[in-house]
Amino acid sequence: MNAGFLSGRVSDAMRHGVLTCQAETPLPMVARMMAEHRIHSVVVTNLDGVGESAWGIVSDVDLLRSASGDVEKLSAGDVAGTELLTVEPDESLERAAQMMAEHEVTHVVVVSGERPVGVLSSLDVAARLAS
Repeated sequence: MNAGFLSGRVSDAMRHGVLTCQAETPLPMVARMMAEHRIHSVVVTNLDGVGESAWGIVSDVDLLRSASGDVEKLSAGDVAGTELLTVEPDESLERAAQMMAEHEVTHVVVVSGERPVGVLSSLDVAARLAS
């Protein structure tokens, strides 16, 4: 494997900033957010109705899985099916990629303490591998 990749940190490859929505956000609005911002996932907060500490994530794959249903009646909380994994910015990129592969997810939320600060996607990892 690429020696630079092995020694890299999540902070070297992640996208800073996180787009979020509430669990009750209509799914078409989540899809619109993804399309307008050209992103592949939106972090869902307030899944338990208590605050922003319980998160989920709606990925592009979750949207595809929901496309055959009654999309107008679905919310972000209904389809937040992608397992939410978190990593710290100083975590090794190799370890983050290994976690993503083990859990078969394409996105992890990067947190500092308990606050989301960015997202690392499989495309970010691919870009780092290619450099």
